[in-house]
Amino acid sequence: MQEIRTLIDEEKLHKKINEIANQIEEEYKNKEIIFICILKGSVFFTVDLAKRIKGNVKLEFIRVSSYNDAKVSSGEIKMKLDLKDDIQGKDVIVIEDIIDTGRTLSYLIEYLKTKKPNSIKLCALLDKPERRLKKVKIDYTGFQIPDKFVVGYGLDFDEKYRNLPYIGYIDV
Repeated sequence: MQEIRTLIDEEKLHKKINEIANQIEEEYKNKEIIFICILKGSVFFTVDLAKRIKGNVKLEFIRVSSYNDAKVSSGEIKMKLDLKDDIQGKDVIVIEDIIDTGRTLSYLIEYLKTKKPNSIKLCALLDKPERRLKKVKIDYTGFQIPDKFVVGYGLDFDEKYRNLPYIGYIDV
């Protein structure tokens, strides 16, 4: 078993999610929001964030990947699960666990724009700017982190550690 060191503890994580939820709630008063959860890693974050918002939040799911069971991005983005419902004319917030190179999110945002939503914003729990290759505008950011391999709270290593209630890192 890998040694996991804590990067962001559970208390700090939930405090930041509350802050982001309050900001979104303030900006979207009396509006319906569609959260597009990027599977699989964003599930924990999306659910916890949605539970903290008093307004109407609908959930949609999409799955894209550039990792293809590897530890580093292949650079080739594949759509593995598309949206079920129409987002035309809707206010959309894409929820991501971590933004690394930015390739996947850059691709996804452009793809979603073709579906003609009223607005698209991006919310990321973790931002790893050191590895950025594509410019991506993050509207709501949880934490900026160093270039470490992170696990927990939805993030995995070989499909393990997603269920940790905190963000940790391992040496790979």
